[in-house]
Amino acid sequence: MNKIKISLVSYLNSKPFLYGLQHYKINTEMDLSLDIPSVCAQKLIDGKVDVGLIPVAVLPKLKKYYIISEYCIGSEGKVGSVMLYSNVPLPEIKNILLDYQSHTSVALVRILGKYFWKINPNWILAKADYENNIVNNTAAVIIGDRTFGLENKYLYSYDLAEEWQKFTQLPFVFACWVANKKLPDNFIKEFNQALKYGIDNRASLIAELTENNSFPTDIDIYLNQNIKYDFDDAKKKALDLFLNYMSTLD
Repeated sequence: MNKIKISLVSYLNSKPFLYGLQHYKINTEMDLSLDIPSVCAQKLIDGKVDVGLIPVAVLPKLKKYYIISEYCIGSEGKVGSVMLYSNVPLPEIKNILLDYQSHTSVALVRILGKYFWKINPNWILAKADYENNIVNNTAAVIIGDRTFGLENKYLYSYDLAEEWQKFTQLPFVFACWVANKKLPDNFIKEFNQALKYGIDNRASLIAELTENNSFPTDIDIYLNQNIKYDFDDAKKKALDLFLNYMSTLD
């Protein structure tokens, strides 16, 4: 069988998945690539990879898809790395810059704005280095590792996963493992075993990351408490609700 091509998000929150895929022996040969979420999604849409850890907002764009894993990137309340930053309170925000790296966070902030916060700002698709444009009544969504160290830089910060929980009383799913074609059952079984291996060995991963890198955040809290990896029934319900809300956006 040809190598199965897999695109994996390059953020800290997916490091346990990468650890498992690199350390757990899988009989099927794999070709792994690390990408930002939007690129990961586009590769799956274009058929350049067979499997992707993709932003869930992309699911409606796929002609056919298969969610192949019982694991995801999720949260149950505060996530700490999907943020809206502002120097004015929500009712005074006139413009919101939208992170180009993730479709899901863009849809999520628009849903919260319309249905929960009841605000109607100008939604502006941002380009690289837009973080420097958070001034006056212009706010911005920033996701992933770029949020680390920004806790006290702006007057106001809103954790989008925490806001979603306030709104719906549900957890949130940012990304899940999706294939664009039917894959062998034995691969799916081994693939999930590898993901579980990575999640179960977060302590070893954290020790490696702490020794080799300097993240401006508490890796232990982030990977063990903020990120919830089980794609359980509550998260599946939350995903369905999110996709329903997303379908109502212009």
